[in-house]
Amino acid sequence: MENSPSAPPHAPAPEGRRGRVLVVDDDPTVAEVVVGYLHRAGYAVERAGDGPAALERFAAARPDLVVLDLMLPAMDGFEVCRRMRAHGPVPVIMLTARGDEEDRILGLETGADDYVTKPFSPRELVLRVESVLRRAGAGTPAAEEARPLSGAGLRLDPVARSASRDGAVLSLTLREFDLLAFLLRHPGRAFGREELMREVWGWDFGDLSTVTVHIRRLRGKVEQDPARPRLIRTVWGVGYRLDLPGDGEGGETAGATGATGAMESPESPESPEATRTIEAPEAPEAPGATDRTAGAARA
Repeated sequence: MENSPSAPPHAPAPEGRRGRVLVVDDDPTVAEVVVGYLHRAGYAVERAGDGPAALERFAAARPDLVVLDLMLPAMDGFEVCRRMRAHGPVPVIMLTARGDEEDRILGLETGADDYVTKPFSPRELVLRVESVLRRAGAGTPAAEEARPLSGAGLRLDPVARSASRDGAVLSLTLREFDLLAFLLRHPGRAFGREELMREVWGWDFGDLSTVTVHIRRLRGKVEQDPARPRLIRTVWGVGYRLDLPGDGEGGETAGATGATGAMESPESPESPEATRTIEAPEAPEAPGATDRTAGAARA
C-alpha cells in the first residue's frame, strides 16, 4: 500500500485543547478518519505515513500519545514503538488489522498501553485515547492511593510509579502497573473482567480479552511460575483474585483476608467485543464529515 504523505502541521489547536496525538498509519483513508475524529474531539493531531517519518516527528515534538499502526512499510509498528519508548515513556495505542493474541502480547511487551483491531469504531478509539491519557496524566494520586503497597515480596510506589519483586525492579507498562496496584489494594477479592475494565481502564465497554492479555503478561512478571500462578488466581465463573500470604511484611495490603478456596480453572478463550462494528478503512468521506465517515454503523 502506498504511503500517505505526511500531513502538514495542523493550525493551532482550539482553545482548551486536550493534548497532542501523533497518528501513524500508511492507509490514507484510515489516517484521515482517525485524524478527523481526534481533531474534532479537541486534540492537536499530526500524522505520519511510515516508521521513519513517525520517528522524525516524534523527535521534533514529543506527542502526548501515539496511535500507531502495526503493519507499516520499511519499519513495523513494533520497532517504531521500541524506538520511541527508548527515549522515555509515551502512551501508545496499537492500531492494526491483526487481532491475534500473539500480536497483542508482543504489542504489550514493546510498551503499548492499548491495542485496537480493525474493523473498529473511531468513536471508541477516541474514548480509548481519552482513557489512556487520563491514566497517564492523572498527576499526584489521592492520599489513599499514594501510599506504597506491599505483599508477597511485591512493593509498589504509586507516586514514583516504581515496582519491584523481592528487591528486583519490575518493568511494567502503564496498564500493568495500574492493574497490579488495584489488585494489591483489594487482596482476596475476586473481580470480573468487566469490573477490572471499568476500574482500571475506565471503560464501560471494550474487548474483554484486553484484560486477559494484561493478566497473563502481569503473571509472567510477578509469578515464580506463571504456568502455576499462586498470586493472581483465576476464579471459576468470576474472574481474577490476588492472594497474598501472611508474610509479615506489614504493608498496607499484606495479610488481608478474603475469598479463599474458590474453585479455579484455566482461562477460557475470549470472543471479540461485539460493539466494534464500523470498518474505518472503507470510509470514503473526508475527516470533517460526520460519524458516517467510518462507514455504515452496524449494531
